[in-house]
Amino acid sequence: MKLMELAGHVPGETRLVGADVEISSVEIDSRQVGPGALFFCIPGSQMDGHDFAPGAVERGAAALVVERVLPLNVPQLLVESAREALAYIAAAFYGNPARGMRLIGITGTKGKTTVSYLVKSILDAAGIKTGLIGTVSTYIGDEQFPSRLSTPDPIEFHSILRRMADANVKIVVMEVTAHALAQHRVDGLTYEVAAFTNFSQDHLDYFGTMERYLDAKLLLARQAKKMIVNVDDDHLSQALQSGRFACPVKTVGIRERADIYAKNIEIDERGCNFLLCFHKRFRIPVQLRVPGIFNVYNSLVAAALCNAVGVDQDAIRRGLEATRAIPGRIELLNTGTPYHVILDYAHSPDALENVLKAVRQTARARVIALFGCGGDRDREKRPMMGEIGGRLADFVILTSDNPRSEDPYEILASVEEGIKRTDCPYVVIENRREAIREALTIARENDVIVLAGKGHETYQEICGVKHPFDERIVVAELLAQIRGE
Repeated sequence: MKLMELAGHVPGETRLVGADVEISSVEIDSRQVGPGALFFCIPGSQMDGHDFAPGAVERGAAALVVERVLPLNVPQLLVESAREALAYIAAAFYGNPARGMRLIGITGTKGKTTVSYLVKSILDAAGIKTGLIGTVSTYIGDEQFPSRLSTPDPIEFHSILRRMADANVKIVVMEVTAHALAQHRVDGLTYEVAAFTNFSQDHLDYFGTMERYLDAKLLLARQAKKMIVNVDDDHLSQALQSGRFACPVKTVGIRERADIYAKNIEIDERGCNFLLCFHKRFRIPVQLRVPGIFNVYNSLVAAALCNAVGVDQDAIRRGLEATRAIPGRIELLNTGTPYHVILDYAHSPDALENVLKAVRQTARARVIALFGCGGDRDREKRPMMGEIGGRLADFVILTSDNPRSEDPYEILASVEEGIKRTDCPYVVIENRREAIREALTIARENDVIVLAGKGHETYQEICGVKHPFDERIVVAELLAQIRGE
């Protein structure tokens, strides 16, 4: 495809400096550039892609997308924003695959992964071939592939959509993060329906303030034909009342009046039974196999999304009831022990509070919470999470999450500030493997151990290096050692 043909898809002013050339690939990593590639010089907070342009040219780049013309003997497409141009050019390069499929988007601080799995289960029950792009995995129909990011960069994203379109996928459900929206990764897409699950503190290391974080997530409403919004969330209710959603909205809720709501809710350690109600239309009795009141909310959102694309009530019920544990989301491990071990991705204050409340609601003995906080991320939430753990657990083991480039003991000291405000007994064991060993050693019959923070992740990032660390495997190995196997 010719460069100028690709440039024609970019909104705003563009100017070609040099000759029009044939493009054989599109790249944002100069190390991946080969002959015929179009390399995007994207400025970032730590590195500027323009600095890597000479290396890209040496590797055979046919042209560059730049925000300032560089002294290099290669055609350059000058654009206002290389990051914005990337989304449109990547889509065009792969033949705009999204245009042949219906898109469902999900944003929110929590629940995106669970809702996406619930939606796919419902669409599967309806006999609709579905694609899923999210945090844990990518699915093309029944085929599963690993994911690197909740919302991939535009090149990877549109290449996945191309594969989905070629496989005759009809509907794509995807997690849409605030980072993806702010960084223009999904620019140019139109969602038939999208959802905003909830909003609470997270990612302030990137967005700075809660208002900027909310503004980023609300960008999704500009690309959606209609939105599903959890009206029980105070932030979302206020945003709705102030007219900040840029498209028609249907509401879900339990406490407040809503278009789609749940009644007669019963929760136990096996799951949730409730009556799913579509106002003045129909009611569906649901026996959900995943526990926690927040999963009732997730089910409401999923049902509303699927109803918006024409799925009938029977498929909604069957899809919800067919769902078992979501990887890393209140995932009960098969340990063969008299106590329970639960894996959960909770790494924000609100998420940790939700999972501990859910476990506390059905626990028959002690709740032992093991968690930490990630390095190079929002520092404000660390003492908050310590206080939440101390308030809701019977015993806390503070340990490392992904310390990244930070001193893990400094991170733990910040978390410890919060737990000291409570009367909860606790220990600090920086080494996460040894911390898990301690939890497994001290647990008694009917206790519930909650391993929070890692969830589906299979690594631990320390000093910029990702070390293999799958807590399912770690727990199995430690139990074998404890039993002397």
